[in-house]
Amino acid sequence: MLAYLSMKSIPGFLIAASQSHSGKTIVTLAVMAAFRAAGFAVAPFKAGPDFIDPQWHAAICQRPSYSLDTCMVGVTESRDLLHRHCLEGEVAVVEGVMGLYDGKEGVGGPGSTADLARALDLPVVLVVNAKGMAGSIAPLVAGFVQFAHGFRIIGVLANRVGSLRHADILRQALHDHHLPPLLGWLTQTPAIHLGERHLGLVLPQDQSPPTTEALLGALTLDLDRLAVAAMGGPSPKQAEVISTRNPSRLLSGRKIAVAQDRAFCFLYPANLEWLREQGAIPQFFSPLAGEPVPEGAEALWLPGGYPELHAPLLSVSASWPTIRHAANHGLPILAECGGMMALGESLTDAEGARWPMAGVLPIHTRMTGRLAGLGYRQEHSGVRGHEFHHSIRDPSPLEPAFQLEQGDIGVRRLQVRASYVHWYFPSQSTACARWFTASRDP
Repeated sequence: MLAYLSMKSIPGFLIAASQSHSGKTIVTLAVMAAFRAAGFAVAPFKAGPDFIDPQWHAAICQRPSYSLDTCMVGVTESRDLLHRHCLEGEVAVVEGVMGLYDGKEGVGGPGSTADLARALDLPVVLVVNAKGMAGSIAPLVAGFVQFAHGFRIIGVLANRVGSLRHADILRQALHDHHLPPLLGWLTQTPAIHLGERHLGLVLPQDQSPPTTEALLGALTLDLDRLAVAAMGGPSPKQAEVISTRNPSRLLSGRKIAVAQDRAFCFLYPANLEWLREQGAIPQFFSPLAGEPVPEGAEALWLPGGYPELHAPLLSVSASWPTIRHAANHGLPILAECGGMMALGESLTDAEGARWPMAGVLPIHTRMTGRLAGLGYRQEHSGVRGHEFHHSIRDPSPLEPAFQLEQGDIGVRRLQVRASYVHWYFPSQSTACARWFTASRDP
């Protein structure tokens, strides 16, 4: 149970950016590495419904990174997560999403990093891509400061800085115009490059990640100054009742098989935490390795990931007959995005090759080479989620799996519910628990 906690107990800050592709993630990783090297324990978090950046955080911090978000996760749950996973003596480092003021709507509106900073009363450090920039950093930062209503921008981290002289020019420009100071900078070097592909960064396990030594070698940081600002604490307005968590154990003792490997790796840590809080017993297995559905499983969850990158191996997976057997015998199955694609008759990859899949659902999916769906989603029951994919599903005669005003309503056969939406289970526990039980309720 969690109640009556003041946000003053949470030292930390939010790393935002002027825009996407400013190098926000690599700067965040370098800052996390610097705090850890200085003896701090770092609690990592990510703004927005992201699966990839948190895996990079986990690789550096050696602990899960939780999503915080004012739309999908919600303000109360975001505060709870911050309290539960940033313990005494630790510092919370939260990576923002897109540009500081980019969100669902407006300037700094719902879902934006700015909205999260206001809601959690966290100070913001602004990342600026300084390549080819000198005095222009001053009006750029001044504009961002002008729109900072309800939160503080405490400093600037410059990325892609060419030299010490370049850093001095940037620092002086900010100082001369009484703007937040330059707290540090990162030089551009191949040793800290992160690869990209259609859904974002390449996962740590799929490339040679930059070492801590490489990150620290490229980073110059006034760690003491940043630490003092982070320890300053939020304003008194946040000293309020946070919430009371009292899980009703809606899945008490229920064994739930969870697909987890490099093809099915998009799992919010909070969803796994929720399963355990509700009394469920997760049983992990790998379709890539051809492992069967664990014996005694009473429900199955296939999260998203990259089945299209592993289609040749998945096409001959020994897991599929066991999943077909489970589906045909009424086992409740929830499949999200890549999990849904894997349950179809076939998957056509980016090169046009068509691969047979599990055959649980009479559907065919294919990669499009472009964004096919993006945005927050909410089911009529109140369950919130997010949709982001570069593939489409051919029309199907199956009944819809979910009732949505916007987004993919999915398909349903027997107790199999599948769609492109990644759901956030804590957003509506009763409805989500129903998906893992044998119920014909919509």
